Amino acid sequence: MRVRGGAAVLVMLLASLASLASLASLAACTATGGAPPRSSAPPPREVTRPERPPSGPPDPGPLATRPDLVLVLMDDFSMDLLQTMPSAARMAAEGASYPRSFVVDSLCCVSRASLFTGQYPHQHGVLTNTANLPNPVGPIGGWEAFHRYGDEQRSFNLRLQEAGWTTGFIGKYLNQYDAPAGSEPPPGWSDWRAVLGGAYQGWDFLSTHLEDGRVVVDEHPAPPETASPAEKDRAYVGRFVQDQALDFIRTHRDERAPYFLEVATYAPHARTRPDPTYPGDPVFAPELRDRPGPGHPGGNCGAVRCGELTVADLPGFDDPRADNAPSYEDGSPAPAWRTNAVTVTRADAEHALRNRARMVASIDRMLTRILDAVGPDTYVVLTSDNGFHLGQHQMERGKGLPYDSDVHVPLLVTGPGIAPGPRAETAMDLDLAPTFEDLAGLRPARYRSGISLVPSLRDPQRQRRRYAFFEHTWAPSLGDDPDRPYSGGTIDEIPSYVAVRGPSGLLVRLDLDSSWEGVAPAWEFYDYSDLEWERTNTYAEPGNRAEIARLKRALADFDACAAPYAAGAPRDLKVTARCRLVG
Repeated sequence: MRVRGGAAVLVMLLASLASLASLASLAACTATGGAPPRSSAPPPREVTRPERPPSGPPDPGPLATRPDLVLVLMDDFSMDLLQTMPSAARMAAEGASYPRSFVVDSLCCVSRASLFTGQYPHQHGVLTNTANLPNPVGPIGGWEAFHRYGDEQRSFNLRLQEAGWTTGFIGKYLNQYDAPAGSEPPPGWSDWRAVLGGAYQGWDFLSTHLEDGRVVVDEHPAPPETASPAEKDRAYVGRFVQDQALDFIRTHRDERAPYFLEVATYAPHARTRPDPTYPGDPVFAPELRDRPGPGHPGGNCGAVRCGELTVADLPGFDDPRADNAPSYEDGSPAPAWRTNAVTVTRADAEHALRNRARMVASIDRMLTRILDAVGPDTYVVLTSDNGFHLGQHQMERGKGLPYDSDVHVPLLVTGPGIAPGPRAETAMDLDLAPTFEDLAGLRPARYRSGISLVPSLRDPQRQRRRYAFFEHTWAPSLGDDPDRPYSGGTIDEIPSYVAVRGPSGLLVRLDLDSSWEGVAPAWEFYDYSDLEWERTNTYAEPGNRAEIARLKRALADFDACAAPYAAGAPRDLKVTARCRLVG
């Protein structure tokens, strides 16, 4: 049965357990055959909270000591794609799923910095995808800011390496990292196989490996246009990342020392250059085997027929923007910030959605092989650096919004001692650093703002955090920002904001002044009682005053915890227990 929408996708995955074996066989399904008929029954009502598991679940056994750890981090993966992944259904069946999992900012580099450091952007200083120079304050994003502000030294992988883990990185690292030959790798990595930014195209990219502790840069030219589809697919960046990941696992899984491996895909991110590698490559370029062709005219969209992926999977598509304008503190209308021209049509959105699903098919194959290759004392985590909108909210293609399409990401965890089922906990990307430290038997570093999710791995009903907080900094997308080419300029439309999401609503405090010094606050409030997307700003409605007041108090607590950093506090300042569970 199809279930459309964000958190409800995880409910669909869990409902599919009885047919998990048949789901795996759907990895090569097409629009014309091979898949069983889909139910015509109406989808169940979407929910905003996970169902409680039955009382008294069987004891799953102890958590592993000194386990192997694998993180698979996808790029721009949105919740509408989760239903296409049989491997994700498998993980949901075997392990923990977090229907309320979010990123602190829906931008690649900002989110990745929070994942590594367990800190909010106001702590680690990476506020945008690129350094955004020149400006009055120095680098505000990209690898340059990450390096300048000491974030490499606060990354959890360094602590794991110091505790005896062999640490490996494969795939996409941080925006603007160029890995000069002969340089040292970033601190905390025993094996450094970064794939550099040209890989957005799918082919013709650079990668690194280490020799005597120094970076060696390898070239991976695209096969000629006359090469066979099979030869081209063997050179596809997703295939390369998969092969490198499996090589690392097979090399280290039987060693005495445990390992941590991050596998960071480029899929399903769009290509960033206007000229395709091969004629006819779409903006979202899958392997050729997954594209429409003879014998499979619909292509391979995994567990869903490609033709069934429509704008109905994109809640908020074509929603008029007139009722989304922000309000001032007193409820009076504030200037609308969504002023971009709308060019993405229904056909454009569906074409892109299906190609994104075809790109995800390569991740699904890789993840299945990783799950099969790891040892029994291995924890595997699947998530994304951010979500993605495809015409929702009349915002073209892209991310950066505080809305569900952009900040809601999957989080699935398998491994020994995990009770299967959905979790009640609200999870954030900054929770992964303390979680990996905790799984490794380390006390999470005092400067982490995230919380370890290990208690909820054992107890599905464990819930400590009520609110998720988001912060986004407006800056013009200068230089080689990979999100600029396909977004139609809308990434520059989104103002700075701080937002809080509770169980039943989202409150956004916007700053409509785009200068470095000025502030012009305005507000949006969206009620999630009846639906899980942001249809109407109801900040000014009297019936919402009590809920808005609660969320404003939570924002005030968050502001108080952030205030020392604005005053120049060190970035490794100890975070109090109250600020970890602010609100």
